[in-house]
Amino acid sequence: MATIKHLSSKNSNYAAAESYLTFQHNEYTGLPILDEKGRPKLRDSYLLDTFECGESSFAMACLIANRKYGKNGGREDVKTHHYIISFDPKDAVENGLTMERAQALGLQFCKGNFPGHPAIVCTHPDGHNSAGNIHVHIVIGSLRVRTVERQPFMDKPCDWEAGKKHRCTSAMLRHLRVAVMEMCEQADLNQINLLEAQGDHVSEREYWAQRRGQRRLDHANAKLAAEGQQPTQTVYQTELDKLRKQIYAVLNKTTTFEEFSALLMQEHGIAVKESRGRLSYCPPGRTKFITAKKLSKKLEKEQVLTVLSQNIQLAAIIQPSSEKKPDKIRKLVDIQANVAAGKGIGYERWAKKFNLKRWSQTLCLLQEKKLLSEDALHQRIAELKTQHDDALAVVKDLDARMVSLKELRGHLVVYRQYKPLAQKLQTVRNPAKFKEQHRAEFAVYEAACAYFKANGLRTLPDLKKLDAEYQTLSSEKNGFYTRYKKAQIELRELRTAQQNVETFFRKEERSHAVPQQEVK
Repeated sequence: MATIKHLSSKNSNYAAAESYLTFQHNEYTGLPILDEKGRPKLRDSYLLDTFECGESSFAMACLIANRKYGKNGGREDVKTHHYIISFDPKDAVENGLTMERAQALGLQFCKGNFPGHPAIVCTHPDGHNSAGNIHVHIVIGSLRVRTVERQPFMDKPCDWEAGKKHRCTSAMLRHLRVAVMEMCEQADLNQINLLEAQGDHVSEREYWAQRRGQRRLDHANAKLAAEGQQPTQTVYQTELDKLRKQIYAVLNKTTTFEEFSALLMQEHGIAVKESRGRLSYCPPGRTKFITAKKLSKKLEKEQVLTVLSQNIQLAAIIQPSSEKKPDKIRKLVDIQANVAAGKGIGYERWAKKFNLKRWSQTLCLLQEKKLLSEDALHQRIAELKTQHDDALAVVKDLDARMVSLKELRGHLVVYRQYKPLAQKLQTVRNPAKFKEQHRAEFAVYEAACAYFKANGLRTLPDLKKLDAEYQTLSSEKNGFYTRYKKAQIELRELRTAQQNVETFFRKEERSHAVPQQEVK
């Protein structure tokens, strides 16, 4: 999936942008990394091109434009805008994405969306978090150096006239996200719907707070390990991440919104309120509420109510058992090995009682299952292993079919929702303007059409039939999953019993072998 991110800079040193793209920099401090002679080290691999700079460098082109139009002289003026398009790491393997191809896509994107601005387009082979994703940096001077032809996404004269500054508005960002989606679709690259939030929302500030916190924690744990101590925490969590996990934990075990809000306050001191159909959360120690949009898509009102309704259905299906569950069969302890390792006499007394109890449980299980011979036990374990593997294979197959049905249903809903819009396009006076106004809707509509074409669907299925088939597969999957869990539990018990039998008889052999050695 390709994503796009925007950063702005008020740094009047325009050469710093090109320096960052071509030389190695520390991820945390932003300072250049120097070699043994004190000179900045070049990046191992990158591709770089300039756009709208003429024969000058990017920095010189920006300075000439500033002097010509008398702009960007103030300290608070935004001098450059930095856009980063990150491609899916799987694109390099699955879809043949190379640095050269990514650079060509970046240049095409820059020409189409930032005409008239001096720009640098630079491609790097890997992200700073070692994710393996090829990504393209597009750095543009904020001032437009020439008047360009008006494009459908341009609203005001300042969007195409020379001497005007680039505006990164919410409408512009929406247009750029749609442009990225269209670019990936045309290039056959992996892509998701960037117009809808996906899962947790992690801001740039929170991301770097987590990275720096993890770095400090790793250093502290390394010191503890050097002193022979065991670290108590290995993964650093930001305050927002802790808040998300606390809300998720409560959400997964409640069935009504009243219970959800009450339990959040009772267990974690988190207040939740609804305002204008939107949820906000306030952890202890804060007075200002945090909107669900800033935390996660999953914590917004519609998603929360959906999870609560699903919990009600699960609560009706899963009935708690009133019977006392028997103790799980556990492995026998190797007393001689532990005593030889330095365990005391108190441990030996405890271990003998422990082994006696576990051996009694093992015998009771084998008698109950009528598996008193070694061959019968081996045969039953083999049968259970076959049942376990067969049931698991069916569960995975049904799960894959359910995922495919869910994807088809999603495209079908989108297609039916926006089909009237596509039909209206044929009758409006200005089709180009109408399509630009509803560009996002047409993007997902065309993606749905492409999905149907790719899967050879000439006649679209009925939604009710799809839902019925999904429910059938779901119930069938639940049945096989129950068989799988039942076989898994019994298989685990019998394998433990088998190990206990082998351990017990090895112990008997050792105890009989000692007197023979003493006689000799």
